[in-house]
Amino acid sequence: MALCGAGRRVYMKLFTGANYSSFSASNEMNLIKQLRERTSAPIKDVKAALVDSNWDIDAAQRELRKRGIVLASKKSSRTASEGLLALAQNDHKTALIELNCETDFIARNDIFQHLALSLANQALLLPNSSSFNFGPQSLEEMKLNLQHPKINGETTVQNAITEVAAIMGENVKLRRGYVMPAPSNGLVSTYLHTSPQPGLGRIAGILSLEVDGGKTQVDALQRVGSELAMHVVAAKPVFLTKELVSLDALENEREILKSQAEASGKSQMAIDKMVEGRLRKYFEDVVLMDQKFVMNDTMKVKAVLDNLSKEVGSSVRIVSFLRMEVGEGIARQETDASEAVAQAA
Repeated sequence: MALCGAGRRVYMKLFTGANYSSFSASNEMNLIKQLRERTSAPIKDVKAALVDSNWDIDAAQRELRKRGIVLASKKSSRTASEGLLALAQNDHKTALIELNCETDFIARNDIFQHLALSLANQALLLPNSSSFNFGPQSLEEMKLNLQHPKINGETTVQNAITEVAAIMGENVKLRRGYVMPAPSNGLVSTYLHTSPQPGLGRIAGILSLEVDGGKTQVDALQRVGSELAMHVVAAKPVFLTKELVSLDALENEREILKSQAEASGKSQMAIDKMVEGRLRKYFEDVVLMDQKFVMNDTMKVKAVLDNLSKEVGSSVRIVSFLRMEVGEGIARQETDASEAVAQAA
């Protein structure tokens, strides 16, 4: 049995020479293995911490955490455009968060994935009865109870993220989140694309379906709702209806289409018709209700809802929807060949 803590130090003082060397050769490797399994830290860092702590494994683990926190703070300015989306649901709401890291390799790590799912479940506790976006500051000071073999116990959300960043050796950050309440008569449907395990993915689509007159034909609602959530991921709608298209977006698109039409050299009347025709195509591209359904492009999403309403015997409508993708809007740093060679050297 391996000795550790105070007993290990006493043993080292009592035994010297060949007896001590024989003991240390086997037990030092065992302590290195144990601490590596506990922390997932690099072997050279594990050994250095044990040496500095006189081979007290608990003290060495604390030392690694201290060093890791410093290391994590130094990495916090580095671009983190990879990662995962994590989804959690209960009877009242659905929460979606984006947890970022620097490489896809870390996103596949089970500690990183455990943290992402834990943060999504934590977001369900945020007090609000309507849909809302939230930033990392909304969760940072909340208590989080992690239950992973290599990182467990109660801590704050911010400390948990910092500790995982230290273990992973990369910048890890909670970027954003979204909470959507379940309608009183209806449900929230979700779809996760490129999912390594339930509740995780790289692209998410969620939407709220409401039924007039109460919940009927729940199976039909769930079936079509899942298909519509998948449609949101594939078709990338921006607005729910034409009426909700912002004036700025509409005017910007109209100006672009007008410039393109004027380049044809046709009359003003022809140009106006060209602009209006292309605006209809614009609505089909960005308005959910006007898009062609990805499961059956012979009908639009509006027709899908009309058919669902007939099936359940009550009017069904989409209250809100959201599409989120890992890393969208983050400027990814490009590394040229000469820089890559320099880093390798």
